[in-house]
Amino acid sequence: MRWTWLDLILELERESRCVAIRNVAWAEDVLHDHFDRDAEAGLKADPSMPNSLVIEGMAQCAGILVGHARDFEEKVILAKIGKAKFTGLAARPGYTIRHTATLDRIDTSGASTTGVVELLDPATGDAHHYADINLMFSHIDQNRKGLEFPEHNFVFTQDFADLLDRSGFPMKNPPQQPVPSG
Repeated sequence: MRWTWLDLILELERESRCVAIRNVAWAEDVLHDHFDRDAEAGLKADPSMPNSLVIEGMAQCAGILVGHARDFEEKVILAKIGKAKFTGLAARPGYTIRHTATLDRIDTSGASTTGVVELLDPATGDAHHYADINLMFSHIDQNRKGLEFPEHNFVFTQDFADLLDRSGFPMKNPPQQPVPSG
């Protein structure tokens, strides 16, 4: 199963930056099993988005930035989380998560990105710094060293093509899904 942890791409500047948002909704199944607690501060347990899924959202945002730099011709995979530092805030239902990824380096072997995550308060609209996430990506086509991978781009699927299209950044060559054999 593939999950897209972004709702909309707001900005996509080639080889520069990508800004995307995710609205945290009560309807998300993952929130029903994950609660943030701070008994010392007198706060009750409230559903919150797990930080691991916030990292996945940043990986998707930054991965789109890296893929866009090469017109989505490379298979871009997350190779390393260099840094993931979160503040004491929690992404609760009603909040919007804003991911901003900037491209630090890109070459034939891969890329590195710097990411900032903010929470947009639904009551005030204020942005609060939530996390710093630095990621490294591999261009798997260049680094596979004899390993066999499918010819089709299994990373940038139709789900990502649809996200880019509805955000106003259509892919030049949308992915062609493999035809099942047999």
